[in-house]
Amino acid sequence: MSDEVQSEAAAVPIEDAAVFKGYREPCVSVMRRFGVTVWCDVIAETTRGRFEGLILPRSETSDELHLVLKLESGYNVGIRHDTIESLRKTGYREASYKIPEKAFPVDAGKPRVRLFGTGGTIASRLDYRTGAVIPAFSPGELYGSVPELADICNLETEKLFGIFSENMGPPQYLILAEKIGEAIREGYDGVVIGHGTDTMHYTSAALSFMVQGSPVPIVMVGSQRSSDRPSSDAAQNLINATWAAAHGDIAEVIVCMFGPTSDRYNLLHRGTRVRKMHSSYRSTFRTLGDIPLAMVERDEITPLKDDYARRREDREVTVRAKFDDRVGFIYYYPGMKADVIESLIDAGYRGIVIAGTGLGHVNRLAYPALEKARKAGVQVYMTLQTLWGFVQMHVYETGREILEEGVIPLANMLPETAYVKLGWALACHPDDPAKVRELMTTPIAGDMTEREPHDGYLVFQGGVPEMKAFLGKVWS
Repeated sequence: MSDEVQSEAAAVPIEDAAVFKGYREPCVSVMRRFGVTVWCDVIAETTRGRFEGLILPRSETSDELHLVLKLESGYNVGIRHDTIESLRKTGYREASYKIPEKAFPVDAGKPRVRLFGTGGTIASRLDYRTGAVIPAFSPGELYGSVPELADICNLETEKLFGIFSENMGPPQYLILAEKIGEAIREGYDGVVIGHGTDTMHYTSAALSFMVQGSPVPIVMVGSQRSSDRPSSDAAQNLINATWAAAHGDIAEVIVCMFGPTSDRYNLLHRGTRVRKMHSSYRSTFRTLGDIPLAMVERDEITPLKDDYARRREDREVTVRAKFDDRVGFIYYYPGMKADVIESLIDAGYRGIVIAGTGLGHVNRLAYPALEKARKAGVQVYMTLQTLWGFVQMHVYETGREILEEGVIPLANMLPETAYVKLGWALACHPDDPAKVRELMTTPIAGDMTEREPHDGYLVFQGGVPEMKAFLGKVWS
């Protein structure tokens, strides 16, 4: 750090609220008492031990009770104000989070890949004013952050949106589908989509229906942990997703994310059979009702299945970018009354997906609403809360009664996939319920399978003797 920066920092009065950058009382009083500000290196003595690190600014939406330090390890720690016994300043260094940018080298012998950005984090810097992670996106920024990309392909980028994944929805699906179709027809050898992880499985399902018969891979990728963290999965995910798009043979909509919790490999999941299953694990995405399509490890793709669409040389693709957002998605719960479903019917919804219990059940309190939906021409489809298994509505009396009310079973289609498919199907055939039903009950992009694999449903239940014995062998 330069003397100029130190002198500027020393010249800022401790009474100036600007030096506290987002902190409020009571933390401000603690910082004033010990004569420190944001960007000070400190040794913090607390009732829970000693911490050494850099005082970071706080997000405007964060709580007022904690002081945040970036530790030498790269991780952040929040220290509650009333546990702080002393703060000793050891230096001052205002951090710069500018991403290095270099000209992306072009090699005529490498494949061309188009990367679309939607706002998800790939490479990033942190905006401490808001706490938001600002993604790097230009080819130069990406090359500066992940130089390995230049060894894989000629990468071109286009930022379509700058939104959190929870704000991704039908309007964005339509634009994205059309843009993918354009990229394919323009001759790109693969497409990568940077996307936030929370709703990636909704978007991957939507694109699987809207973009059919692609001759090249369409790979969705995100990161669970931003690039300013030592445990970030961003670089590996992006490298392997780009490799799959540029050199892979799987010409479908796929999701590329961490396989195990280690950094060993990524998995390629079919877009209609994948789901985010953990809020924070890097290996959060799992294929349900099937197994992943392939592994990606060190520039090598190892297929786990062989029933996927292969890469082709032509540039023919069918884009059906349509969506009717008058679709409801209900997660059944015990005691649910008819008015929950009736409210959607009364609001003009044209289709409803239910995630039912067991083999596909709801209680009898809901029957009047199901009858009302049938009479109103509102199609109701049944999926399962269990996620694994098939809807089997002929087994118990409840299921048979629901069938008589016109509810349509969807085999082992995932609830989120069913919701997206119904919105698409209703838009494709707005005046023909029979064709909508035909679309919904016909597998299009692996959304339903004939059977589940014997080695697909594997749940390691912690604490049981078998699991302890297994882990003992692995960790020994």
